Amino acid sequence: MKKAMLLALFVMIGAGLALAQSGVTIPTAPQLGVDTLGAHLGYGRGCVMCHAPHSGPAGNNAAGVATSTGATALWGQNLTPLYGDVIGFGGGGYSVTLPASQTTVNSLGVGDPTVIILFCLSCHDGNLAKVAMMKGQTVETLPIVGGTAPTLLNSAAAGAAGYANDHPVGPSASVGCGGQWNWDCTSTNGKILMNGPDSSIFVGNYGFAVSLTAYNGNPTVTCTTCHNQHFENIYSGTMTGVKGYYQTMFFLRGYYQPNTGGNNSAQFCRQCHGGNSNEFGAGQLTVPTS
Repeated sequence: MKKAMLLALFVMIGAGLALAQSGVTIPTAPQLGVDTLGAHLGYGRGCVMCHAPHSGPAGNNAAGVATSTGATALWGQNLTPLYGDVIGFGGGGYSVTLPASQTTVNSLGVGDPTVIILFCLSCHDGNLAKVAMMKGQTVETLPIVGGTAPTLLNSAAAGAAGYANDHPVGPSASVGCGGQWNWDCTSTNGKILMNGPDSSIFVGNYGFAVSLTAYNGNPTVTCTTCHNQHFENIYSGTMTGVKGYYQTMFFLRGYYQPNTGGNNSAQFCRQCHGGNSNEFGAGQLTVPTS
């Protein structure tokens, strides 16, 4: 028993030394000193900021709103202003038609990309859907440049472009494999397997932490592909081949700390944009994540 414990300790020490040499820091939650919900604590409201254990939006004091809108995921925000809205993400070329009613939401299910977007925008729209608890700016300061960014994406503070200057999401925003700009990966039933010569090396150099939604057999981008709404500053998963806790920002899935001066923020984006990676785009296979 003692030998097994000693061996496990040596393995952990070895992994830590390897990551220290690569410049990657694995923090534990207590080191960061804040609740992992971060801004989604809602100034102390906690989980009920989004979920209402009773009565749906009416349980969150949304007067006059049909309680049926909380029938999915105990959602406590008012979905009705966004029903049937057509949104043009990514310059307008990625059109998303949101569910038309709670009946549509229930029939599609929470795995449908349009439902995921609907839920997120019920807080983050800022125009059709207005949330009193939000101040409209990021709690975290933007790295390097300073200041904050808008969090109400369709409000006047976010600019006149509406969603046209936001990253493509929705049924037509799928991630492919092969070609000049896509990884040498395999797409199977809506799941990306990073099993090509270059993509597998990238996974060792960084990882593959994004969460794509399978839709009509295609890996599809939604809000929760890049963001995990429950963990603002810690990513728990495997990076550089080692499972642990990694520093992140803005609820992003993966190691993301631009203030280090390293390349980890670029690596985050390269998870989908393989043509701009060291490995696939430039043939540089030994650039570590830092």
